[in-house]
Amino acid sequence: MKLSRKNGLRASAIGALVVSGALVLSACGSDNNTETPAKDGGTAKTSAASNIDCAGAKGKLLAAGSSAQRNAMDLWVKNFQAACEGVEINYQGIGSGGGITKFNQGQVAFAGSDSALKDEEVAESQKICTGGGKGVNLPMVGGPIAVAYKLDGVDNLILDASTIAKIFDNKITKWNDPAITKLNPGAKLPDSAIQAFHRSDESGTTQNLGKYLSTAAPADWKHDPKSKSWPAQGGQAANGSSGVATAVKDVEGSISYMELSYAEANKSSTVSIATGAAAPVAATTENASKAIAAAKVKGTGNDVALSLDYKTKANGAYPIVLVTYEIACDKGNKAETLPTLKAFLNYTVSEEGQKVLSDAGYAPLPAEIAAKVRAIVPTLS
Repeated sequence: MKLSRKNGLRASAIGALVVSGALVLSACGSDNNTETPAKDGGTAKTSAASNIDCAGAKGKLLAAGSSAQRNAMDLWVKNFQAACEGVEINYQGIGSGGGITKFNQGQVAFAGSDSALKDEEVAESQKICTGGGKGVNLPMVGGPIAVAYKLDGVDNLILDASTIAKIFDNKITKWNDPAITKLNPGAKLPDSAIQAFHRSDESGTTQNLGKYLSTAAPADWKHDPKSKSWPAQGGQAANGSSGVATAVKDVEGSISYMELSYAEANKSSTVSIATGAAAPVAATTENASKAIAAAKVKGTGNDVALSLDYKTKANGAYPIVLVTYEIACDKGNKAETLPTLKAFLNYTVSEEGQKVLSDAGYAPLPAEIAAKVRAIVPTLS
């Protein structure tokens, strides 16, 4: 698949990404929920309370992937299920890589991924998306990836792309390394080992961190930026965002990367990034939205893959960001699950579905991208 056409997102549209509160991205696991359905060929059933259109949804829908959007899925499934009697949606938060694998094996109706499909994954999807169809990327949620740490006496750590790259590549191994000291004058940095943790599972969060490091510090991070598996040597591994978050909470001198809400849930300190802007930039949803404002659509046709600006130097723009996509066939979806798939995604991208993200601390889609996705979902076949 060629991802060639680039359309700039209007900054005003991206303003919709600004929300108060942390980006809630929950632990991996499976989720079972019951939902409600209209009968085959029956009249679409709408909940007066929620205005969710069940549109022929019925039976069981399986999905898997990103743990980043797990809490969003919990909310969406709960609401959809309450409106659409008899439907069961099971979303397993097994990580982006696992979700894409299950999707391309035909085991799930859609996958959640914190990065767009690679060309080879699109090619593989053509085997299960029948009738000339292929997997397409439909963005649903955006937000920041925090670099969280535990270091007694240091509450406002500043790092830049180069030092982060060297820490995770096992080239900076002490907290009082001159590169860290230079960025943190006056801080009481100990002469102790850095305990760097990374994800053991395939993860879009890992991939987005790699894209940031390879773009913002190419001389210091020479690993494959497309890899969902941790590419560097050294460090310690933990499973899922919850695993690395727990490690940082429990281990003095530790550092890792995770969705912001994991750090906030554990009351972990987070790094401010020196980007070249007037001041270091903290990991907040509002600051992430300023970076996402520079995103461009690189997908074509019904694919809405985004290209993010990891090198931004705009004041207040936090550069380590991700967008979570739902991945489905544009054509060739299974007939027995297609009505439920469309009804559910129609809800998640609707104004109502996006509104609950703000209530939960997620960043809703910018208006322009949401409108594009809303136009595509009804055409899935």
